[in-house]
Amino acid sequence: MDDRQKLLQDWTGKLLAAFEIDGAEVDIDAVLGLAGKAAHGVVRPAAPLTTFVVGYAAGLAVGSGQAEEQVAMRSAMAVADALCAEAATDGGSE
Repeated sequence: MDDRQKLLQDWTGKLLAAFEIDGAEVDIDAVLGLAGKAAHGVVRPAAPLTTFVVGYAAGLAVGSGQAEEQVAMRSAMAVADALCAEAATDGGSE
């Protein structure tokens, strides 16, 4: 693990602890990959907005009992991934 990966892993742990969701698993590479797709397929500021909305949507699905945590995250990320791909083919990039 390089320094950047260690820093991101530590930061994610601190965020999870601060929000008292220590048991959650975060696929950092998947989140960063989605952010990259949003940044390059839509516009750069879409990256944090996309990851926020994905997390929010997944949280709502889990909180309402519609899906288990991992299923909710995978589903929300898949929807956003498809929208990013669509935006990229439509020429939405900066």
